[in-house]
Formats: sequence, structure tokens, C-alpha cells
Amino acid sequence: MTKVPRNRPGLEGYDEDNLGFGRIFTDHMLTMRYSDGEWQSAEITPLGNIRLHPAALVFHYGQQVFEGLKAFLGPKSDEILLFRPDKHIARFNRSCERLCIPTIAPDLFMDHVSALVRTDRDWIPRKSGTSLYIRPTVIATDPFVGVRTGSEYLFYIILSPVGAYYPEGFEPVKIMVTDKYVRAWPGGVGEAKTASNYAASMLAGQEAHAQGFAQVLWLNGADRASIEEVGASSIFFRINDQIITPPLCGTILPGVTRDCVLQLARDLGYTCGERKVTIDQLVQAVVDGSLKEVFGVATGAVISPVSSFRYRGQDYVVADGKTGEAAHKLFDRLTAIQTGRESDPYGWVINIG
Repeated sequence: MTKVPRNRPGLEGYDEDNLGFGRIFTDHMLTMRYSDGEWQSAEITPLGNIRLHPAALVFHYGQQVFEGLKAFLGPKSDEILLFRPDKHIARFNRSCERLCIPTIAPDLFMDHVSALVRTDRDWIPRKSGTSLYIRPTVIATDPFVGVRTGSEYLFYIILSPVGAYYPEGFEPVKIMVTDKYVRAWPGGVGEAKTASNYAASMLAGQEAHAQGFAQVLWLNGADRASIEEVGASSIFFRINDQIITPPLCGTILPGVTRDCVLQLARDLGYTCGERKVTIDQLVQAVVDGSLKEVFGVATGAVISPVSSFRYRGQDYVVADGKTGEAAHKLFDRLTAIQTGRESDPYGWVINIG
């Protein structure tokens, strides 16, 4: 058991072999308020509760945006590696624009993330498959009951040492297709990382979990046929020798890991592209044997292979139900770059140590 060097009450059971995801938080947080038309000075304080008026706009009208990125310890003792912070910051600001929330200058955002991670650097786990998860969030705080955008906001960052997102780890999971519920609709906020998207997915997810499935495979709200995402992850298919993912069309979150996988797959020699795949085409690919792999990709889960999916009461096994060749290669390459074990020709890793 790899113990983390902590000496605080209540953390006796904390070890890097059993972190889970999102259950443990570090000592500090960063907060910054927006008022009088501009962002004020930020401060790093001990982690604590946030006090808000019960009429705060976020509670009633949902003005909220968040992000998730990761920090890793590098091979050298003084290295702290952030993975693609520029892409996460850019997506955060695009989500803010969609939700009518003031954006944050990228350099300032980066400075705040770096300062907090350095402050709690002892919390970054070392065990393979672990990382420090970084959760920036912004909420509207005006005490007002009435539909309008806020004029006061709270931006904050918290940190959490994490292990595998799913209990299965890198083992294949079963998923369930829903054509009963809709996660997003064209013209809505499906491409923004905001709480309402996840709230909309919870009932379908609960029903899937009750039947033994790890996640829900979402279909397009307009046609209930085109595949979009799996849970909170982008979805990829290897059909024959081509790796395919649905195109970004305003209802799919533009995943940072999705972007990485598209690049890495091409560089590993796969034919790779974005195109619409319907659920009927996916079923047919199982039947004719052309479906070789299915896997989800996201910051939290990294890459999650899919062993089978259920659609309208019928279970379909993906190839032999095991983790496929492409998923293995992509996972190994991506995690090696993230942790500094292999060279980074893309400029994705930033050392803030």
C-alpha cells in the first residue's frame, strides 16, 4: 500500500491503492470573485464551505460552468505536469460565453491553476494510473429571483487525488443505448460543460446502473438514431480498419481527450475520421463482424473499452468482448505522454514544477 505523506485527522484510510474518483480533496482551494464589471484578486485559502444567499442565481437559473483537467508528477522529482491546460481553459471560456458568464483571461487562469497545484503538490499521487484532478468552476451568486444573467460570480478551483474513474479500471464495461431520453438538442447547451447537461443524463444513467450497465449511449435528440456520446465521454468505434467518432455538431462536448485520440490514432497508423454513425449501422457492424472495438474517451476515464451494448432489449457483444488492440495502444501512448514517461511531440504537457 502506497501511503500519501499526510498527517491530518480523518485521512488514516487514504492510500494511493484505493483513491476512487472524486471522494478525497486537498487542503486548499482558490477563489476569485467578479463584481463591478471585472474579476477581483484571487486568494488561496484552506478548503472550506462556500456561503451563498438562498436566492443566488445559480440555484434557480443554472448559470454555472466547470472544467476538469489533470496534473501528474513527472519522472524528475521537481516536475509537475499539466496535461493540455490551454485546451481546457479555452473550452471553459467557450462554455462561459454560451452561459453568458464573464470569461477569464487564459494567462490569469493558468497562473491560478498553477499556484494552487503547487501549493498542494504533496497531494499529487505517484502510483501508476493516478493523478491530481483539477476542478475549476464558476457560478452566478447574485441574490435575485427572476430570469436574468448575473452581475456577480464566484470562480473557484478545488483539487482531488484520483484513481480510475470506473471501478472496472481499464477493463471493458457494458453500456445501454437509450432512445427514450435525450441529453441534448440542436441549438441547446450540449456542447457546453455546464451542470444542466449532467442533470439531464441522471435518470437514464440511474436506470442503466440498476440493470448492471456502466453508462448510457446517447442518441441525437432530433433523429433518435445518430450516436453522440457515452455517458460523459466521447465515443469511438473501430469498424474494419477505420477508427470513427461522431462529428461535433453543437450537441456533443468537444472533448480534449477526443482531440488527442484523433491525433494519436493517425500517428499510430490507423485510418481515422469523424462521421455520423447510426445505432442501426452499429448493430449491423456487430452482425457482419466488421465492428472490432468500441471505447469511450474522457479526461476522467482516459479510455474505457466497451465489451457489449444493449439496444431495445437485445445485447450485442463487441468483437470478443475484450479490450481491443487500438484501445490498448492509445491508452498506453496517451498515459505515457501525460506522465512524462515518453516524449511529447505535440506540446501537450506543461511543466509547472
